Amino acid sequence: MKIELEQNNKVFIFEGSNKWELHPIWLRERVSEKEHLDKNTEQRLFDPSFLKDIKINKVNIINKLLDIEFSDGVKSKIEIDKIEKEFNSDAFLKDLIKPVLWDSNLEDIKNFKFKDNFFESDEMLELLKSFYKNGFVVISNVPTKNNFIVKFANSIGSIRRTNFGEYFNVKSKPNPNDLAYTPLPLSPHTDNPYRKPIPNIQLLHCIENEVSGGYSTLVDGFSVAESLKKNHPNFFKVLTEVKVKFRFVDKDVVLENVGQLIELDEENKIKQVRFSTRLDFVPALEKEKLDLYYQARNKISEIYNSDKFLIKFKLMPGDLLMMDNYRLLHGRTEFNPNEGNRFLQGCYIDYDSSEGKLRHLLRKFI
Repeated sequence: MKIELEQNNKVFIFEGSNKWELHPIWLRERVSEKEHLDKNTEQRLFDPSFLKDIKINKVNIINKLLDIEFSDGVKSKIEIDKIEKEFNSDAFLKDLIKPVLWDSNLEDIKNFKFKDNFFESDEMLELLKSFYKNGFVVISNVPTKNNFIVKFANSIGSIRRTNFGEYFNVKSKPNPNDLAYTPLPLSPHTDNPYRKPIPNIQLLHCIENEVSGGYSTLVDGFSVAESLKKNHPNFFKVLTEVKVKFRFVDKDVVLENVGQLIELDEENKIKQVRFSTRLDFVPALEKEKLDLYYQARNKISEIYNSDKFLIKFKLMPGDLLMMDNYRLLHGRTEFNPNEGNRFLQGCYIDYDSSEGKLRHLLRKFI
């Protein structure tokens, strides 16, 4: 990428074979002198929506600076590096958080260990990069006292509070309002598909685990969806089309939301998977459509539960699992509560938390 000037009043960007002129107002919005920009917040001290008929009176390149005089009398020296970074940063971040699909052969898992100043360290930067790559990370040696999961979550961003509370205790108990609070096995599922919006990221922190069972399971839903698309395109298609209602009910609340089991973005790439068959209510479509849908749901469930895609491991006290609820399915094996305590604490955060922290640490270390 390079910047060139024409006629002393036009600024052009060249990127490969592409060339376009930078709009005068676009440049005027980026003046950064102290009289125009707050030094603490980097927020503008002027409202660019009031700018009209702005032109460039003259412009020069001086030592990697655009020395510009605008038609409203404002003069500024804009760093060319900042302009180039603005064009490149989105592509850089998009590549950095691009998922790498995996199945049960996953081996390249980086180990992270909690330490002092963890949240502002380069290790946290590597953790977030690994999280976006695989859709999950496990951190060991996380303090188990005083509901530390709250501090951990709020050090990345902000906890997403739900009707289960700021955080929730996952342990077997009488008269539960969710099957998570039983010793029963939980097949692979995504959490809270009945919420608007669905929480993006779940944290699970192991406080006690004295049982021989109760293994955690994970499946890369994006990998399964791509496999379905390749091997059963008609099943993939119907699961991207039919919107299913998900519903949660207890004595205090009724929550409902609708969505496809495989949701695509505007570029027809996989954006999100949903799967929670204990909570879903399929619409009463014509029989032929539902025949196909139910076959497709059976097939994707079979794949989710297969040894080809599922990984299994045991969380020990101090281990904290952070996972992408839009991409991964999680579950657990059955356990016997008479063997001892199995106690995990959980909470949710959203993508702006992890992505905001990632941008901050990139600014700090790169």
